[in-house]
Amino acid sequence: MQMPILIKPNARLYNLDYVRGIAAFFIMLYHFLGWRGFEYTSSDFFGRIGLYGVAIFYILSGLTLYHVYFDRLKYSTREILDFAKKRVLRIFPLLWLASILSIIFYKFHPSIFDLFMSLTGLFGFFKWDTYFATGAWSIGNELVFYVFFPAFLFLLKNNKAGFFLFALIIFAIGGYFAFFKLKEALGTEDAWSIYVNPLNQVFLFLTGIIIGYYLKNKRVNQISNLTVLGLAILLFIFYPSNGPGMELTVGLNRVIFSSLCAAIIACFYKLELQVPDFLHKPLTLLGETSYSVYLLHPLVYTIVVFILKLISKSGYNFNITGFIIPISLIGTIFTSYIVYKYYEKFFIRLGGKKL
Repeated sequence: MQMPILIKPNARLYNLDYVRGIAAFFIMLYHFLGWRGFEYTSSDFFGRIGLYGVAIFYILSGLTLYHVYFDRLKYSTREILDFAKKRVLRIFPLLWLASILSIIFYKFHPSIFDLFMSLTGLFGFFKWDTYFATGAWSIGNELVFYVFFPAFLFLLKNNKAGFFLFALIIFAIGGYFAFFKLKEALGTEDAWSIYVNPLNQVFLFLTGIIIGYYLKNKRVNQISNLTVLGLAILLFIFYPSNGPGMELTVGLNRVIFSSLCAAIIACFYKLELQVPDFLHKPLTLLGETSYSVYLLHPLVYTIVVFILKLISKSGYNFNITGFIIPISLIGTIFTSYIVYKYYEKFFIRLGGKKL
């Protein structure tokens, strides 16, 4: 009999792997249900996780990078280039694969300029609403955050007052988007472009860094931690909000739901769990393959729908509707595992080699 895995703070961040994998799974399910005709409102759980699942990714990204690099990253050209190499080889290969397949599957006809911007990642800086793979806008945002991450750490190490002044400005920009810019554009064609602007999201990445700064070396009472975690999850699910889903991204809702996401991640970060092996392994694997799950699930869904329609037209008299989501879920998880094991991990190992 295998012993349960004890998750302790400051060891490998399995807790955060769990959160990352669950968030990717729920975003996938949010899309699948939406593509089958489900219309979300701001009161629906899946409507909330569909929008704030990406916010969870951003906070996790900032926290994980802080946890790994705060003591490790040295401010030499060699170290900065090594950090950049790791990020490039972790992000770009799958982004290229998903973008090229999306162009082929969905018969896009991008201009040479847009294709160049997408494949170089520069779209995240200059044309953040121009992308081809579903969800790739958030990857463009991440690339922007990575560029500024060494500067965030440098300020935090050498000029804490400067860091927190800079953080205050970033949170103020987030407030400007939530209470003015995005709120005014709600319901218009410009709303999505404004929402996916990296300046509207960077405060979430910075929140992860701040969580790491305050909590990395602190022990937390587990009863209090579980209490806060339970309350944050309940509020995330049941906090009253009506109207279209994008209502969650403006005004006070933006503050509340972003804070709840930060609280959930902070609690998981310091949570000590006895996790049975039969749960630990699949949750860890889901976390490790979450990038593939996130970018590849729209493509798998498209293939599944195409194949089932062909079968339906070939003389077999059955209703395909009930099969689409289950087969797409299984197909995405299987495909993501294969892509992670034989494609992503090759580039991860390459990134791990010193310059």
